[in-house]
Amino acid sequence: MDCVKEYEWKMRTHCIDPKKKVLQSFKKLHRTRMKVFEGDERALLAARIKINEEFRKNKNVQNENSIKAMIAFGEDIERELRTQVIQAREIKPGVYEARITDDTVKLDNIPFNDHAILEDGTEAPRPCCQDKTK
Repeated sequence: MDCVKEYEWKMRTHCIDPKKKVLQSFKKLHRTRMKVFEGDERALLAARIKINEEFRKNKNVQNENSIKAMIAFGEDIERELRTQVIQAREIKPGVYEARITDDTVKLDNIPFNDHAILEDGTEAPRPCCQDKTK
């Protein structure tokens, strides 16, 4: 985002009436819920109930700083849902198909190395804490 667009975005988002921002957050969470849990009626219903419940629980909050904090929290939740949650379904016994979107965060998958030397200089594998109880 270039400086002008970022400035315009900040001015637009900071000058919006808090009630309007709450409504925007509410709608965005529901849109994200619909996209993330598409086809999963149980998850769609559970997410809808939870979102509505949380907004209803806090509808009488008057403190502007508290409202801003809750809006920021809602934005964090929306980003987490959009980027971290994937749907997987079993297409045959033991075989799953995952629905990964462009928004899903994808990390490098590094194979486990039994003979790795850890940063603290010890060698893997370390004894398990459960080994001490035996």
